[in-house]
Amino acid sequence: MISRKSLHPHPGLLSFARPVLLPARRRSGPEFPLRIQPFKMERWQSLHDHQVEVNLSESGVAPLCVEELVGDPEQVKRLMTLDLGYGHTGGSPGLREQIASFYPGANRDNVLVTCGGAEANYLAFWTLLEKGDRVAVEIPNYMQTVGLGRAYATGTDFFRLRRQREGAITRWGLDLDTLDRGVTRKTRIILITNPHNPTGAILTEDEMQAVVASARRTGSWIVADEVYRGAELSGRLTPSFWGRHSKAVITAGLSKAFGLPGLRIGWVVAPPRLISALWSHKDYTSIAPSLLSDRLATLAMEPKRREAILERTRSILRTNLPMLERWIATHDDRLEYTPPQAGAIAFLGYHLPVGSIPLAEKLRVAQSVLVVAGDQCGLPRHLRIGYGYSVENLRSGLARIDRALAELGSPEIARPGRKRISSLGRHSAPCA
Repeated sequence: MISRKSLHPHPGLLSFARPVLLPARRRSGPEFPLRIQPFKMERWQSLHDHQVEVNLSESGVAPLCVEELVGDPEQVKRLMTLDLGYGHTGGSPGLREQIASFYPGANRDNVLVTCGGAEANYLAFWTLLEKGDRVAVEIPNYMQTVGLGRAYATGTDFFRLRRQREGAITRWGLDLDTLDRGVTRKTRIILITNPHNPTGAILTEDEMQAVVASARRTGSWIVADEVYRGAELSGRLTPSFWGRHSKAVITAGLSKAFGLPGLRIGWVVAPPRLISALWSHKDYTSIAPSLLSDRLATLAMEPKRREAILERTRSILRTNLPMLERWIATHDDRLEYTPPQAGAIAFLGYHLPVGSIPLAEKLRVAQSVLVVAGDQCGLPRHLRIGYGYSVENLRSGLARIDRALAELGSPEIARPGRKRISSLGRHSAPCA
């Protein structure tokens, strides 16, 4: 009989063995330290967007369902027989070709498919940056890239969009003086969002050329987040930064203009050598897109179907924006409004004696309506309101904001020299 004792390599020591208890290492900081600055807007939405009765924090349009996207019942049946294995880790060749067709001069070797536009931005910053570099970021903005710049580079600098009056029109325009100061020889990446989040602005041709000139002057990469491209109220597709600079990187996806956020499909369009490096980094993140999402995204990006989807988006925006503008007109003593040119978002300044984060919190707690605070986009005393879902959702949310504004009382007196702008633009309609 073989005893347990005879299996021990040193039987004579067996009876003397005792577990050794090492003292726990004491942390001087938090138990689970976040090694990147908190992404405050995304935390806000993640915690609360499914907890409120009315969500006006979304920047896309009401999503399509699978049946609407696919259309053909036979094709829906074929999808039901799809084996759910691993697909192409960089995106299927067919999907990459369809995405490339959205960018004149691109081919599938210029495309890497990612898990949403957020992963596209993450991979671009992670791959391109190292300590000693600096990033120039347009402000206000979707602040993911500010956090990424501070994590992977030495510092982040800013240039601004400002309200500018051009004749009878007011628009958010690029402040060229801040662009010149914000982009230096140490700048590795210039981050542009076009069409812009949170303002809905679209850069003019001269403004785009100014960004390209800054990049060429300093040898910087342009990372252009173009996820709202295709959601223009005018119907004219926003020109891309692709092809304007040898160091241009485009990030985008199906979440916003296409109304397909649940597919979690994004992409990077870049020179092939950079695509190869990004793909290698992607081995550490999502590895591969969902096979089902890849197949549905390939359908969505077929040119004819793509145009139909984008026209649906524009129709929703043209239907809903006049209602929002009529509501804004009833508060023109306290709201500052510059009409968006694209995207399902309006960025409203306000004259009230409360900061944007406490105001957004008041709306959430007291009225169960969620909006985005301007401070979460880098510009205080503003709120971002999404208007791309149903008319009923928008009407209910605005009524709740009305009740909160009534409780806050009279508008704050504007400071001397501060001019309030409440131009409603060409999409406005008479107050009903």
